[in-house]
Order: sequence, then C-alpha cells, then structure tokens
Amino acid sequence: MACYRDLMEQYENPIEHTCDMQVGQTFEVIDCHKPAGMCDSAWETLLPFVTELAQGGGNFYDGWMRNPHSAMLSCNDGFRPVSFLVEVVE
Repeated sequence: MACYRDLMEQYENPIEHTCDMQVGQTFEVIDCHKPAGMCDSAWETLLPFVTELAQGGGNFYDGWMRNPHSAMLSCNDGFRPVSFLVEVVE
C-alpha cells in the first residue's frame, strides 16, 4: 500500500472514506466472483487477470512474472494504490 499525500493535497477533493484494504489481507476468488470486502475499483483491475488464470492461462506479457501463473497488480487509485499478488492456488 502506498499513499501520496502531496498529490492528494494538490489534486484531490477531500473525501471522507477511501479504502478498507489492510496490509497482508488475502482473498480467495471462487468462480470469478468478487470476494467479500474487496474494493470494487481494485476488482475491476484484477478481474481480467483472475479470469485468465482461472481458465488455465498466464504468462502475461511474455514472461513478466517468474511464476507464469501469477501477476502483481495495483488498483487504479493513483493517490493510494494497493498492490495485489494474484496467483493460482491448487
């Protein structure tokens, strides 16, 4: 998780509630349904990769990840991005 307060002060309108994610939090995806407690914005970013991995695919971007059945992704909140390791669990 990151937080860019300088950018928030310069560009973001004040908002009361942002993100409920916690460092070390894990989620299990069943049948490509969004896990309870996961941010909608993060899920929109992760879903194409989750779907591809669930269908046996992987090897994104020609060998980007050491484990071809995984991806390291971040939500699209540029002020407070959260990174997620998405991997196949057997």
